[in-house]
Amino acid sequence: MGQPAIVIPEKIYFKIGEVCELVGVQAHVLRYWETEFPMLSPQKNRSGQRSYRRRDVEISFRIKQLLYEEMFTIAGAKKKLQVEMRETTKLKVVHPEPQTENDHADIAGARGLFDEDLVLDDTEPGRTQGHALTPERREALKALATQLLELREILKSNHVRESEDRVRNRSV
Repeated sequence: MGQPAIVIPEKIYFKIGEVCELVGVQAHVLRYWETEFPMLSPQKNRSGQRSYRRRDVEISFRIKQLLYEEMFTIAGAKKKLQVEMRETTKLKVVHPEPQTENDHADIAGARGLFDEDLVLDDTEPGRTQGHALTPERREALKALATQLLELREILKSNHVRESEDRVRNRSV
């Protein structure tokens, strides 16, 4: 019997509650795993809240699989995960497969955001048919913009913190 497809949303950072919901474990379990698995190390913001990266979410899924499905002990799962991470830089995460051959062709032929002839403005004069921004692409762009804004805020807060640290160190 096959594994259900795991879809991790396209986000830069995840809160602990979001990771708990995705992985299917409680927050105290994730916090415990952080103490046992050094490769699971979410960043913490100034208020101490955990910010999980996509990689952390993938590692959490793999830890759960090793412990709950493959029945490894904590020590055994830790060793297995270390070996896997040495062998490859990417953990395998199951993504839903396209349903038909046409879906494969659509994905392979899809235009990227930076393709020269992709038109972002639907009202641009002289655009050719087939290059309009579809609702799916519009949503993808909105999601990307949201993530970029989140990233900008994180970078700003880090810059402010570094400036405060420099000022504090000068006065010491």
